[in-house]
Amino acid sequence: MIHQPVEKNNMSRNNFFSVLKHEIDRIDKAKTSKRFEKIITGFTKEKSPKAIIGKEKYQVFNSNDYLGLRHHPLLKKAEREASEIFGTGPGAVRFISGSLKVHLDLEKSLAKFHKRDDAMVFSSSFAANLAVLYCLIAGQNKDSLVDNNVIVISDALNHRSIIDGIRVANLPKEQRAIFKHLDPSHLEAILESNKKIYKRALVVTDGVFSMLGEYQKLKEIRKIVDRFDKKYENGVLLVVDDAHGVGIAGKSGRGTEEIEGAKADVLIGTFGKAYGADGGYVASNQTIIDYLRESAATYIYSNSIPPGTAGAALKAIELLDKPVGKKLLKNSKENVEYFKKRMKNAGYQFAADSSHPIQPVLIGDPVKTSELVRKLFKKNIIVTNISFPVVPKGRDEIRVQISAVHTKGDIDELVKAFEEEKGINSL
Repeated sequence: MIHQPVEKNNMSRNNFFSVLKHEIDRIDKAKTSKRFEKIITGFTKEKSPKAIIGKEKYQVFNSNDYLGLRHHPLLKKAEREASEIFGTGPGAVRFISGSLKVHLDLEKSLAKFHKRDDAMVFSSSFAANLAVLYCLIAGQNKDSLVDNNVIVISDALNHRSIIDGIRVANLPKEQRAIFKHLDPSHLEAILESNKKIYKRALVVTDGVFSMLGEYQKLKEIRKIVDRFDKKYENGVLLVVDDAHGVGIAGKSGRGTEEIEGAKADVLIGTFGKAYGADGGYVASNQTIIDYLRESAATYIYSNSIPPGTAGAALKAIELLDKPVGKKLLKNSKENVEYFKKRMKNAGYQFAADSSHPIQPVLIGDPVKTSELVRKLFKKNIIVTNISFPVVPKGRDEIRVQISAVHTKGDIDELVKAFEEEKGINSL
């Protein structure tokens, strides 16, 4: 005989559901809701594809697809071909069902592209950060020979995936330090004050900071890390998450490392932005990659990216060193410069002087910022507003993201829309 749950148990669950409902209401009231996404049903087939929402076509200025590669015919062809050979999914995790050749080819291509011994592919760069930081900070389990006699030092504006990766390692508070944003001298002071306390140090930072398009001062940080390496028994390791840099930054798209002329010990990247595909990766020396293959839970126990996606990513890396890739990189830089000049002439200011496709237009008020985004949407233009607590109060911005495949006409249309709504600042 099957017994139905008693009403009391149902009521207890309902109490928890009520707590969750109040939390949702709090988020909605704070105007920080993220679940009301615009539903895109397709894209137009033109040089700069427009998003189709309902019956309208919208110019996209809020995508991380910096080179426009996700719609490139050669990537679509590579995706189809890999899917035909290997199927639509990986089937299982790699240590169970084996690695597909397309994943190995992608890892070899990444290692060559970034001039590293080896690389490994993760389901996302968020998953890569969680695993890499946990494994390099705390080891993989109680039997691991990797101890946690380490201080972890993180830039104040690092991405949430880095913050969570450090949290997962569960270090005592005194072993976690934050250096001021883009302030290598503060990092140096932290390393100096802890050199006799811990056996090793791990410095972690974004390469490009996604709210302002700022590049980390990687060259200065690299010099500081190298200087302190001999002052810690087991050295100092530099980990850089260059998700917004790889594929787009630098003359050949090698990322922040190319811009700054300095390399990380462990480089984390993504295929989901400039490469036009999806998934994350880590590139490093052979010892670190071998260790991560044996210890990174989100690699060992989670499926890799679909073979079609891997095929598309592989083609993107190949294209970057060919004329088509070089032309896209050139277009990107020209478009960014053109947009900045036009906006400044229109009387707008930027929250930071960025040469990256991320261009933060400073508005300075959350209500005005959200209203301007709404008005631009009515003009069939999609942009994103960024307000507190993501940015400081009074630094509310519209984050415009310029693509290499945007035409000058597209940019003119965007600037014209900003000009027409200039009066919103007097609301």
